[in-house]
Amino acid sequence: MTIREDSSAKWFRLIAYTVVILGSVLCLFPFLLILSASLSSNESIIRDGYNIIPTVFSLEGYKVIFKVPDEVLRAYGVTTTVTVVGTAIGLFMMTMAGYVLQRKDFKYRNLFSFLIYFTTLFGGGLVPYYMLITNYLKFTNSMYALIWPSLMTPFLIILMRSFIKSAVPDEVVESAKIDGAGDFLIYWRIVLPLAVPGLATVGLFLALHYWNDWFSSALFINDAAKYQLQFYLYNIINTSMFLRNIGAGAGVVLSEGVPTESLKMAMAIVVTGPILLLYPIIQRYFVKGLTIGAVKG
Repeated sequence: MTIREDSSAKWFRLIAYTVVILGSVLCLFPFLLILSASLSSNESIIRDGYNIIPTVFSLEGYKVIFKVPDEVLRAYGVTTTVTVVGTAIGLFMMTMAGYVLQRKDFKYRNLFSFLIYFTTLFGGGLVPYYMLITNYLKFTNSMYALIWPSLMTPFLIILMRSFIKSAVPDEVVESAKIDGAGDFLIYWRIVLPLAVPGLATVGLFLALHYWNDWFSSALFINDAAKYQLQFYLYNIINTSMFLRNIGAGAGVVLSEGVPTESLKMAMAIVVTGPILLLYPIIQRYFVKGLTIGAVKG
């Protein structure tokens, strides 16, 4: 038996598909402009502006970036290490916190939940934060300064608590206790496997935070060998802009051969490229994690 759709349903589907396609194109358009500009010559960008298709194809931006490949690879190594280590430890700690906070037999769960939530509304400010990291924890010029501050993000703890509360029934935990399982065994063998969508979602947020972080390097790192990739990019762009502005003011071309515009676009592609590969891997978990608890049945 074939069910015929009425005209209103067909028009609705047509409008919905059109909106989705237009939205996708609008989201993809800026990235295509950046990619095209990174493959264009600096002179063509200054003369003709940005185009979807490069008017004058050139790899000069990428050549400048990889002229000193050791520095780029070192910055990549620092950012990758910080992202992997910080995400792994942060997920472990935040899942434990979320598991404890959703336990009904934890007497002070509401108090601790309020204290964690309170920090999202009010903070001590930048100066106390800087003094804590440098004067008391002594993390100046250390990798700890890049990893430690974001290990326990309040919003992600609350999010993980909601994931675990929705994904792990109380009956499963109670039956495991009856069988003699301890709290950590329940967390490790039952909670974590059931909370995989939540782990993927929170892990993506945390990994993006670590990967895009440059402010920590600006505040706490003095050794160029420990610069994160984003801060390394920031320094290259600032240096090229400084040379161009000083040279123009003095009537001397100090930045000759430095493609400032195409360099910025090429650096954006170099930085965002690897993290884009993460989305297809965890997309199915990410979508499922966002919808956990949305429908009660």
